[in-house]
Amino acid sequence: MADTALGDDAVDGEEPKRATVSVSVAISSALPRSINQAKHRLACYLVAFISIYWGPLLGATLIPVKHKEGVSHGFIVLHSEDGRRLATGDMIQTVEGGRVTSEVVLHFADGSVHDEVTVFSQNHEFRLIRDTLHQHGPSFPHPVDVSIDVPSGTVKVRSETDGKNKSQERHIDMPDDVATGMALTLVKNIPASAPETTISIVTTGPKPQVIKLKIHSEGERLFWSGGEAHKAIHYVVHADIPGLKGAVAPLVGKQPPDTHVWVLGGKAPTFVKFEGPLYEQGPIWVVDLAPLKWSGDNPNPGK
Repeated sequence: MADTALGDDAVDGEEPKRATVSVSVAISSALPRSINQAKHRLACYLVAFISIYWGPLLGATLIPVKHKEGVSHGFIVLHSEDGRRLATGDMIQTVEGGRVTSEVVLHFADGSVHDEVTVFSQNHEFRLIRDTLHQHGPSFPHPVDVSIDVPSGTVKVRSETDGKNKSQERHIDMPDDVATGMALTLVKNIPASAPETTISIVTTGPKPQVIKLKIHSEGERLFWSGGEAHKAIHYVVHADIPGLKGAVAPLVGKQPPDTHVWVLGGKAPTFVKFEGPLYEQGPIWVVDLAPLKWSGDNPNPGK
């Protein structure tokens, strides 16, 4: 009966119409508020999802080629922070067509070996093609063999933990600026006056993931060669772990320490010194150019 009375009044009087309109207004004003709240929650979920899962793929920064790499062979030495010589090695680079192959190999006194081979192109911008890393021996508590193939997005890892071998192969969506193994090349092409530069890498530990490296200059430092003073540009490389892992890392001691690289500037930038870990949770090691000794000299100076 109430519905019938409302229908009759809607024809003969205005008051029921006002009541109907007020109910309609109440419903129409309530719906957008609920919808807006739902949209806001959905947006928050999407932002969180993108930050955690897709954040590493956003904001890719390709480094323009200012100084093309060429054929070279340098001799390097690795020291502990307290100055003890632990390893000697080579930095070897070859060029074939549009591809550069760069290898850094270190032979430790205890028989350990660090060998990383990086293949990249340098047509307008630097682009990683492939990176392989082999770390074995007592100096590396978690030996690994890692292969990163950028075109296919395939990462293969063979690792050893507590005497147990583990092999895995997985696909990783890699951003355009992924540059594992290329930091020493890229800093030679980043002006000291440039603001912070961000690149991506795939980590080379037992559990590979995409993280960001933030690179900036902290001025210059003097060094001497043959009695002549030179200025090296000091670059700081900070690892930025994405998502929840990055927020927790400093709290649980998992945040990697900053890496420091010194480069001689000018028209032919040249690597001078590296300071940082060579593996996850590793000690700080110092790599710089090895002094030359000739036959007849003491073959083991500084020992």
